Amino acid sequence: MGKTYQRIDDRLRAFIDAQPVFFVASAPLSGDGHVNLSPKGRAGTFVVLDELTVAYLDFGGSHAETIAHLRENGRITLMWCAFTGPPKVLRVHGRGEPVFRDDPRWAELVRRFGDADGPGLRAVIVVRAELISDSCGFAVPFMDYREERSLHAEYFGRKTDGEFAAYCAGKETNVASIDGLPALPLPLPERTDDAPVH
Repeated sequence: MGKTYQRIDDRLRAFIDAQPVFFVASAPLSGDGHVNLSPKGRAGTFVVLDELTVAYLDFGGSHAETIAHLRENGRITLMWCAFTGPPKVLRVHGRGEPVFRDDPRWAELVRRFGDADGPGLRAVIVVRAELISDSCGFAVPFMDYREERSLHAEYFGRKTDGEFAAYCAGKETNVASIDGLPALPLPLPERTDDAPVH
């Protein structure tokens, strides 16, 4: 039987911290628009900021759907599944905001992630929970975690920040969502904090 929670307590935080992958869902306001669902990995790139606020690092990629949807309407759902141990699915429904590299909050937010920061970071997604709930997860299969993939970090680690900005500007689906909503601000703001060197 599913439960709802008033806050992200220590038990829920421990469950979140133990999962190597989570999923992010967002959508435009238009009924004709495309719902987006993205898997998120890379160890250490998700943090619980307080009992109702979470954040994750948004690295460069081929699309920026979540950013576009959040800029339009802020709606977002995060989901974690237990692939080992007792079955459980946890969801945080809320309002999200992309914090970009020229935002005064940027440096302090990025520091919360420690060594998980890296080349190709384009935003920090901050989510304020409005509904926290779980469900049984009885149909979620058991799966064994093997290791992190290093391809993403290695690929963007070979680019200077200027080359990364050009990469973002050159991808139509970074400039706008597949439904034409504004996504990344261009030109991509430069990092003004102590960006990691790799």
